[in-house]
Amino acid sequence: MEEIRAYAARLGISPSTVIQKAGVGGGGTWAKWESGEGSPTLRTVDRLRQYMADNPPPDDAPCDPHTEEAA
Repeated sequence: MEEIRAYAARLGISPSTVIQKAGVGGGGTWAKWESGEGSPTLRTVDRLRQYMADNPPPDDAPCDPHTEEAA
């Protein structure tokens, strides 16, 4: 979840939008994961990570302050 938050923040979009663009859920999926009403399968996590790897943020995107890159 933290990976999705960081990726979304670098792009200036919501985590829900990342999920939709990756094709692994609809608008309410992130809310269910956040509330604990649901959780992603390992297959879903793999697809999300692949989507994020295939679509990296631009080099000039702001760094997540919680990563070492920002230090």
